[in-house]
Amino acid sequence: MSANGRHLGTLDRLYVLDGGAAIAPDRSVYTPGKWCGEPVTLSCNAYLMRRNGEWVLWETGIDEALAEEPRGRIIAHGIRGIVARPITAQLADIGLAAADIGTVLLSHAHFDHIGNAGLFERATWYIQRREHEAMFGADYRQHGYTPALYEGLGQAKVELIDGDLDLFGDDSVRVISTPGHTPGHCSLLVRLANTGPVLLSGDVAHDAYNMAHRQVPTMNASRELSLASMERIAAIVDAEGAQLWLNHDTTQSATLAHAPAYFD
Repeated sequence: MSANGRHLGTLDRLYVLDGGAAIAPDRSVYTPGKWCGEPVTLSCNAYLMRRNGEWVLWETGIDEALAEEPRGRIIAHGIRGIVARPITAQLADIGLAAADIGTVLLSHAHFDHIGNAGLFERATWYIQRREHEAMFGADYRQHGYTPALYEGLGQAKVELIDGDLDLFGDDSVRVISTPGHTPGHCSLLVRLANTGPVLLSGDVAHDAYNMAHRQVPTMNASRELSLASMERIAAIVDAEGAQLWLNHDTTQSATLAHAPAYFD
């Protein structure tokens, strides 16, 4: 129950899926002036949620076809994507197929978040309007997008979001507008009965150091908006007493139980 007396809903389960790894040749892209020229490996998780028999996916990871390429492939910004195990195999471990996912939520359209869009084109997608416009706009290269990964979404059912969204009307899944990394970037606050609230931050910050020191990657669309979004996320985490899961923090990711284990 919230402070104003409104009942807060919860998810039944939250699964962490391994969406691959991204190897960047120069960590200082994310921490300007520090670790120049040092490579860095970023975890790229996707998150599967069950609520009242419905399946919802947050992010889709790196294109699972890369599982056939042991060394991966450089895709964007000089970053190499590597996939150890396909998303579809991880879903199968839970007894699901891609067609069972009814809703897909997207933080933003970089290759490590939208790489498997083609598997879920029958789902309903929720995308920030500003992100959708940038994805399909003439200046997509400026933001590091790879349209071939999501061209099928042009025919999919897409619900455009303007700002925050309480997806189910009970605050169990709340989309939070956090632009800056890309024009329409967003994050996600979910609630679980035993685990409590968890904030899935997308790329508001790439790891704990970036968040703590308010480091803005040089590739970001807006430094000013990036900093404002970091402050907003920090305030929500504090107000909600939420765990903050930083998608690309490999150290933190290693501490999270991955599917078929789950959080409830």
